Amino acid sequence: MALFRLGVPSEISNLVRGEGVYLRPPEARDYEAWSDLREKSRAFLTPWEPTWPGDDLTRTSFRRRLRRNLQEMTNDEAYPFLIFRDEDERLVGGLTLGQVKRGVAQSATLGYWMGMPHAGQGLMSRAVRAMTGYAFTSLRLHRIEAACLPHNAASIRLLERVGFKREGLARAYLRINGLWQDHLLYALLETDPLPLRVARRDRG
Repeated sequence: MALFRLGVPSEISNLVRGEGVYLRPPEARDYEAWSDLREKSRAFLTPWEPTWPGDDLTRTSFRRRLRRNLQEMTNDEAYPFLIFRDEDERLVGGLTLGQVKRGVAQSATLGYWMGMPHAGQGLMSRAVRAMTGYAFTSLRLHRIEAACLPHNAASIRLLERVGFKREGLARAYLRINGLWQDHLLYALLETDPLPLRVARRDRG
């Protein structure tokens, strides 16, 4: 029924541009750069992510991931992107708008990861700003939700810097690094005012 597909664009752009970064869905040619960056960042990412499957970094697993990504985008369920730095087209991280809800909700959940060598350079802040603009215009969403661990100070700074508002605490919200853990809940509405963008202070 049309109500439950309200706002779905007829064509989705595969490229999202931001300030010094661009985002696009993963492709087969990204495997080596993706697996290398994830492996180098394993210890850095482990405290903040679900437990990795044993075959997570294999080419076969990556191919399954690509098939799942395509199906999710086709079904308007999730929009996964990799993040690249403009100056050298280097892969620096990833970002996903998942759990897309249409109809009366028009919302999605934001998740992201940054490779260890590229953390603290402002790249994720720029990527999230680009993605929120894309979500509110091209995807016609009304609300973007995000959750982070209460002790993840870097993620808290990032979300608040780009305009997300804290809405509460969810107990045992997600299973992260093998444990059910509490999460702070944040959200950004299409009607929320965006903070001033001061590049020299932008280190998230």
